[in-house]
Parts: sequence; C-alpha cells; structure tokens
Amino acid sequence: MRTDRLVAVLLLLQRREQVTAAEVARELEVSERTARRDLDALATAGVPVYSVQGRGGGWRLVGGARTDLSGLTAGEARALFLVAGQASAATPAVRAALRKLVHALPEPFRVQAEAAASSLVMDPQRWGSSPVEHRPARFLDELQDAVIRGVQVRLGYVDGKGAETARTVHPLGIVAKGPSWYLVADTGAGRRTFRIDRVSSVDPTGDPARRPADFDLAASWREIADEVDRRRTPLEIQAVCAPDGMGLLRMMLGPRLVVGGSTTAGRVEVVIRGYNEYALAGELAGLVEWLDVTGPPGVRDRLASIGSALVERYG
Repeated sequence: MRTDRLVAVLLLLQRREQVTAAEVARELEVSERTARRDLDALATAGVPVYSVQGRGGGWRLVGGARTDLSGLTAGEARALFLVAGQASAATPAVRAALRKLVHALPEPFRVQAEAAASSLVMDPQRWGSSPVEHRPARFLDELQDAVIRGVQVRLGYVDGKGAETARTVHPLGIVAKGPSWYLVADTGAGRRTFRIDRVSSVDPTGDPARRPADFDLAASWREIADEVDRRRTPLEIQAVCAPDGMGLLRMMLGPRLVVGGSTTAGRVEVVIRGYNEYALAGELAGLVEWLDVTGPPGVRDRLASIGSALVERYG
C-alpha cells in the first residue's frame, strides 16, 4: 500500500502550502517515522518537494499548491472513488487508503469524489426465488452521473402494467439488487425507487437535486427492501425451534426469519414471514422434527391437514 500513501502525500502537499511529518502521519494514520521516510522517498525520486528546517519548518512543493501533481480529471477522480464506496469489491485496506485520498483532492474534485464513493450499494439477495425477466439497464451511466453531480433529471418511466409517465426526480443513489438495478430518488410524492431497465428516457435539468444532509443510501435501501419484503410476505407465524435446526431454518428462509430469545426449555423463539397460510405450511411441513408452530391457528390446521394426507398416502 506504499504507492497509495505516496500519492496521498502528493495530494496533501498540493492542497496545503506546507506540511510536517506529524501532520502527514495523522492524516494517513501512520507513524511519524513512516511519514518522514515517504517524504524522503518522494524527494529522492525527483518529485519537486523540499524540506524547510528549523522552527515552523516542514515540507513544501516547489511552486506551492499551484503545482498540479494529481493528473486527475474530475471524471477520473469520480471513477477512482467509486472503488472506495460501499459497493466496492476491493479489500478494506484499499478502500480505507482511497478514502484518505479524497481529503487531499483539489477542491473542485472533492465533492464529486465523495459523492461517487457513496453513490452505489450492492444487495446480492434477489427478490424472491422465481426467475424474472431483466432487460438491459440502458440509462445506468446517465443516472449514476446525475447522482454524483447532484442534479435533477426529467425521467421517463414505464411501469409494470406498461403505462408510461414522465416526472422530475432528485436522484439519491443507485442500487444493484441481485441482477436488477434501481434508482433511489426523491419525488414530489416522497422517496421512490425506479427499476432502471424500465426507464425510457433521462434528461438532466441542470438544477441542483435536493439531498437530505443525513441521507445514507445503504440505510435507506434497507428500509425500502424491508418494506417490500413485508408487502410480499404479509403473513407472520410464531414458532419455537430446536437449536440444531436453526442452521437449516436460516438457510431455507433467509431474511424472512426473525430470531428471538430462548425458552426455558432451551428452544429458540422465531417469527417467520410468508405469502399465505397454504404456502407457508407447505414450506415448514418438512421441518416438524425441529419446529413447533405456535400460531396462528390457520397454519397449524394446514400443517395437520398435510400430516394427515401424508399418513394416508404413505402410512
């Protein structure tokens, strides 16, 4: 990671008139000895930096902060900091190093670089288990650009019934949910999500988007996904499960399982969501060795009916 540190030191020198080894150490979270070694390495490599000795001394660039050592365009800076975002597959160390670099970017690049780092969330769990047709997300790049630049867009959109509408939205972030892409945006009717493969046109207005100061894309998406899951699986049942069955229960049910506390008998209280009594009873019938459904009565009746049918056919 030394290359990342050296770039960070260069950008820090560009942003400030003068830095000390102690300031570099604090900024990059390294020791002062490492900071001094990095500064010396830059000078040895021919980078135009020099040290000022004595009280009030430090390290400076020849030509001061006017020297452009970054070599980055605004677009390149944004692309770089997408790597540091929540959706990144990079290691934590790489993401941490890139996030440190953002503080040393020239001012015109810094806001958009920070926006790029928080513009995308990856949610690998797809909706449900049935295959869904997915068309290409044609306007993904345009919408991500609008999120990063913080501008409103006039959005053409075709809903699930084929009706086409147009509205002006305030883009807040992009989410990859399984194989599908979504835009999270504020609208005149509140916060909404739009499947990007249903977007028919994107026209940036140039007007600044309204973005809440405390907005967190990952937290907002969790709320959205939880609400969608609740609508898709409106029925909740209560049950207790033997501890050795919990692994299978988690594997089968995923986010539809909420685990509670333990009973006096050492079993685990759980709440399970499903679409309806019939479907949920069918799912859980094979778990009777570990699971005891306590309510609602309709699911218990369905399970009893399934048991009777099994005994009649195979008993």
